[in-house]
Amino acid sequence: MTTRHATGFLPRSSAEALAARLSDRMTVMAFALIQWPWLLRSLRGGSKASKRALMERLDLPADALPSLGSWKADTALLHRIVDVIERDRPAVVMELGAGATSLVAAAALRRNGGGRLVSVDQHADFVDATRDWLADYGLSADMSHAPLAPAPAGWFAQWYAPRALPDVIDLLVIDGPPWTLHPMVRGAAETLFSRIRVGGTVLLDDAARPGERMIAARWRQAWPNFEFTLMPDGTKGTLVGTRRS
Repeated sequence: MTTRHATGFLPRSSAEALAARLSDRMTVMAFALIQWPWLLRSLRGGSKASKRALMERLDLPADALPSLGSWKADTALLHRIVDVIERDRPAVVMELGAGATSLVAAAALRRNGGGRLVSVDQHADFVDATRDWLADYGLSADMSHAPLAPAPAGWFAQWYAPRALPDVIDLLVIDGPPWTLHPMVRGAAETLFSRIRVGGTVLLDDAARPGERMIAARWRQAWPNFEFTLMPDGTKGTLVGTRRS
């Protein structure tokens, strides 16, 4: 949910956030008081050396990824995406939230035998900007605007309403929607878990935050056929899930 340009500390305001239920807005305010240390750490997207090494892995120029930090994925998550693609050679990668992850996943797929990148984001202009960003480097993805709709039963706030979904997913990268809709808004990503092939991988960004830790606890209980591990590397942590059966 980010373009190639620098982003501010506060997330982009949206009609969805303004229209949120009062209970959701109160929850967001309460969690903001709890998780401000994680929000401050997110301003740093990784070292220059880590970003330079990432671009070298992908055969991209150093300025292909000019700005990290704030609401962008950090280099730890981006390197982990490349690690999984190099290891598993996925046929289908799906990401929730377009931006830096789109560039990195598309480039990693190109270097490792190809594959399809399916990307959704709730902001149509971000989708267009990211599509142009990838095209500048000869990359492409199946990118689409997915407006937000009421979340499925058992979850909170809103969730993506995509036009179509792949039947089978090898790697699922969850980097949206933003926590400002609800601290557990990304939990509804579990609606895609049945599409993940055995041996496939889930990567949840910002996994060290309190809301994402609560999501992880619910997923572990509801999906015993997945193994979930919190990796504390980077500025925000990543939850890595692997489907075992």
